[in-house]
Amino acid sequence: LYVRGVLSAPVMKWQIHTLNGIILAVSLISAIGAGWIIISFLLFKAVRTFRHQLILGLAISDFWMAINFMSSTAVNLSGHIISGKAEKPFCSFNGFMTQLFVVQTDYWVFTIALCTFLILANYKHQASWIQEHRIILWCLPWGLSTAWAAMGLGITGYGDIGAWCWFTSDRTRLLVNFIPRWIIIITILGLYIRLYQLIYKAHTRFQSFDNNPPGSLEPETESVSSTRRIGRPNESMGMSKGSDMERSGVTNETRYMRTPTPWLKKMAYQMMSYPLVYMFIWTIPTSIRIYQCVQHKPAPFWIATIDKGCIVVQGFADAIIYGINEASLLAWRDTLSR
Repeated sequence: LYVRGVLSAPVMKWQIHTLNGIILAVSLISAIGAGWIIISFLLFKAVRTFRHQLILGLAISDFWMAINFMSSTAVNLSGHIISGKAEKPFCSFNGFMTQLFVVQTDYWVFTIALCTFLILANYKHQASWIQEHRIILWCLPWGLSTAWAAMGLGITGYGDIGAWCWFTSDRTRLLVNFIPRWIIIITILGLYIRLYQLIYKAHTRFQSFDNNPPGSLEPETESVSSTRRIGRPNESMGMSKGSDMERSGVTNETRYMRTPTPWLKKMAYQMMSYPLVYMFIWTIPTSIRIYQCVQHKPAPFWIATIDKGCIVVQGFADAIIYGINEASLLAWRDTLSR
């Protein structure tokens, strides 16, 4: 962990300016995306469900992470390179904030996935507990990420890696950040695969009900219970379509059988997109870390630029996969139409 080597920091002046200009633009886009989620939560009651409260925590982390990247790139572009001795205090602070929010976004994404699974999979006691102790869910990402950032500052310190300050060893970043991140991504993928199976099973039950006359099909009690649960997920997750069902004017049994099925398939595909997007974003940075750690030489400049851009673009990606939903779009559409 003490091995140092800034393998990803450019040395030529034009490379420094090009890299910092690109990262500044990408971080600005991420800040706008995260800010959009925050403003939507503050303005519209429709997006203040329990799930959206967790997404708000993720958006706040994304926003400040983007601001942190913007500050370091602005310093570099102003001519005061953050690797200089005069900027050492700023570099240490910038590295601390980078580690704080990069790790914290991982914890928020995992928290959202875990809570979604517990509620939709009908773990009643656990789901009730997390909704009654929301303050703990907010404290855990902040507490754990602060501890990690403080340990990094005290043990190895932070240095310039080109556009911001972070661990100056690829081996350190690989062990401390990237391996835990992939463990979280794989865990989230497993949770959503299990939820997809439950939703697909519920969708199959709905089709069976449609294709058989009343009374001709008697599914097992457990299957009916899980089907009804998935068919009407807790509104605190911001996923309920209860209003559509109420307008259908049919009996409760018919609601379970027919109305939700197209939406269930859409929800299943949407949930599976979450971990796949994160896998796509972090594949290039992880590959670069492994390459530079093994080869002990820097990757080509433009590949290293894409590497850093993937890290910075996370705020915009979160705004796309979490912030854009039917409730928020409808609220903005109504507001703008008025």
